[in-house]
This record gives sequence, C-alpha cells and structure tokens, in this order.
Amino acid sequence: MNFAEKLISAVLAGILLSACGDTNNSEFEIQNNAGTIDRNDPRIDSLVPIDANIQKLAEGFTFTEGPVWDRRNNRLYFSDVRGNTIYSWSEEAGARPFIQPVYAEDSEHPSVGSNGLTIDDEGRLLLMEHGYRRVSRLEPSGERTTLIDNYRGMRLNSPNDVARHSNGWLYFTDPSYGLAELENDPLRELDYNGIYRLSPEGEIQLLERNQTRPNGLAFSADEETLYVANSDADNKVWYAYTVIHGIIGNPRIFYDVNDQTATGAADGMKVDVNGNIFATGPGGVWIFDPDGSHLGTIKPDEVPANIAWGDDGSTLYMTARTGLYRIRLNTSGEIP
Repeated sequence: MNFAEKLISAVLAGILLSACGDTNNSEFEIQNNAGTIDRNDPRIDSLVPIDANIQKLAEGFTFTEGPVWDRRNNRLYFSDVRGNTIYSWSEEAGARPFIQPVYAEDSEHPSVGSNGLTIDDEGRLLLMEHGYRRVSRLEPSGERTTLIDNYRGMRLNSPNDVARHSNGWLYFTDPSYGLAELENDPLRELDYNGIYRLSPEGEIQLLERNQTRPNGLAFSADEETLYVANSDADNKVWYAYTVIHGIIGNPRIFYDVNDQTATGAADGMKVDVNGNIFATGPGGVWIFDPDGSHLGTIKPDEVPANIAWGDDGSTLYMTARTGLYRIRLNTSGEIP
C-alpha cells in the first residue's frame, strides 16, 4: 500500500463520514462551456487559448475554497468551508468526501471548516482551519497536528489562505471570517487581522497588521514580491509587498476594484511561471501582467473564490461557490 492509500485509509477509518448531506460527484458528467472569457488585451491570447473551454467538474457544495493539486497522487483537494468538509477530486473518481467533518464540535456558525490548503515537501496536507483557529498538518495516521494556533499566547482569528516560500516558510493570512461576529466576536483575542509567516521549526512572525481583511496571497515568480488580496467590501484591492530576507514591506496597491459591481471580492490567487497574476475577484478570475495591466477575466458560471494549478501545471482549477471548475491554459504555474 503506497503513502496515499495508507493516508486515505487512515483518514476514512479515523473520521466518521456522515451519510447525511454528503456530496458524491463520482457519477457527475463533466459539463463543457461552463462560462465565458473577457479579453481586454491581445496579450491574453498567449495565456488563455482562443478556443479555451471552461469545464464544470462537480456541483452540490455549499461554499468551495482552498484547492491544491496533489501531484504525487494525481488528485485535487479542496475545502467546502460551510459544508465543513474537505473533498478530493480526480478524473477517475470524481469528487468524494476526504475529511468530514473538519470541525467536530457544535457550532451555529456556518464557516467552521477548513479554508486554504497546501502540501508540504513530504506530501502531507496542510490546512488553514476556521473552527479550530489553527494551521494544522494531516499525518499518515489520519490525525492532525497543530502547527500553530496562537501568536504570543493569543489565539489566532481564523487562518484563511496560505502560500509556501521555497525556503519552507508558510505565509498565511488570519482574518476573522471563522468567527461568528467577525471583528466584534467575544472570542476574538487579537485586535487586528494579520499576515504571518511560520518557519518549519514552528516559529511564528507577524509581518503585517494594517490590512483590514487580508485573504488570498501569492509570491511573484522571483519571490521578491508578495501579493495579498484585501477582501473587505469597503476596500476591495490587491496589495503588493516587497520581500526582503523573508520580511515584507513597502505596501502599495497593486490593483483597485472598488469600482466593480459584480459579485465577489479580492480573494485567492496564483502566479504563473512568467509572473502573471491570476486573482479571483468580482465576477471571475482577473488576469494581470506583473506591471498591473488587466489582460482579461475568466468567468465560470459561478464566481470563484480560489484557484490552483493542477495536472501538469497548465490547468487552472477554480473553486466557485457550489461548484468546481477548470480551464486549460497556454501558461503554467508551480505545484507544491
């Protein structure tokens, strides 16, 4: 039995998968032409094929988020934050519950599941958990190890999204979406929504506390810039920070979408090998060149909240409200 089989067996053995409310898309027929593409600049054609096809891969979820491709086992993992479940999806098996529930305690707050996901160098799944307010790691035994749940003794708000640096540090955002009353929640212990980095040895450092709602984040191709989405409805922008020796500074607005009326805020993002930014925002996945020119927007039938590179790196998977979508591109990105 290989690592993936052991991991799945352990998870399924150790976690009760309730039949009530399960979403099983193993028999779902992939739907083609499930969206449109806006082309604002001729340069987008080198990134998104003229005949590009947005496909819908699965449906019936509550609010999908945090996809990550497992290149070792040729499958995608993604969160249903409000469904309190992590799913796996593959071409052969479709979408199936992988961890359910993620948060095993009573709660009336709908957003207690995991959000952002990534995979470490050993192929282990890393989770940004809302309900348990922690960054955790899924072990081969099926148990989860808490990597960090506090900053200087005060509990984190609700870790949201994550980006891995090539040196092994995890950069993550910690807004208040996992708390029922957000910034006014009585359980909140930190009076800001921070951006942090976590070393492989477990050292946590606060990098930024002045963004109102930090959310999705991604490094530029050369790792000299960190892009961070601000998903505040009153300040929908993407910030860019200069990265020097792992610390971020020189914050500036990379792109402002406060004039947009379409559904969605600045949210999850990825960067391709040439430094182009693919960022979920109002109406779809906005595509920018490194200078901040808006080249176009990929618009699946539902507004996406996050994305991931998959397959050989040239497929963009999109978690969008109740569905999972993908599009094959002329460019590619790195997979954890």
